[in-house]
Amino acid sequence: MGKTIGVLALQGDFIEHEAMLQQVGANTKQIRLPADLEGLDGLIIPGGESTTIGKIATEYGLIEPLREFAATKPTWGTCAGMIFLAKELGQHAQPILGLMDIRVNRNAFGRQIDSFETDLSVRGFEETPYHAVFIRAPLVEQVLSDDVAILAQLDDGRIVAAQQDHLLATAFHPELTDDLRLHRYFYDMVSAHSNQEKNDEQG
Repeated sequence: MGKTIGVLALQGDFIEHEAMLQQVGANTKQIRLPADLEGLDGLIIPGGESTTIGKIATEYGLIEPLREFAATKPTWGTCAGMIFLAKELGQHAQPILGLMDIRVNRNAFGRQIDSFETDLSVRGFEETPYHAVFIRAPLVEQVLSDDVAILAQLDDGRIVAAQQDHLLATAFHPELTDDLRLHRYFYDMVSAHSNQEKNDEQG
């Protein structure tokens, strides 16, 4: 039986994420209220406008429930979701979960370069480049602990994908491609975490 992965559905490309998750075998659920988090094995926080998502999440009483969920369960933030997971945002003040040991530059590319695409070498599946779509993307300015693994960087070394234990963050939009590898990777993360939880309970 497939694991159930929620997609925060306040704004952004949540439908596209759902479609890709279903292709890799996951059950999906749109998350809009705290009660929707019940029974989930994992969660995706999609791209969108991070300040708007933060404002809506605050109005719906979601910030603390999301923080509690992501503190222990696999959670993947893409673009705006990466901003949400970060511990530090530099000079920007907005609601964040503050869980992942990274400092994120929210508007890394400025207004002149709002969107671009490039091929990346992503750790774990280097045999074929990953075609990444960046839309007003953030960047990881600094890794704040040795627990964070860098998964992908631009040619100039700037970090665009990272993982810390059960937390995954990408500055780009995997849901806007036909490449299922990152969604499959996250689904495998969720499955492994769920199996470990069961073993711990039985042990």
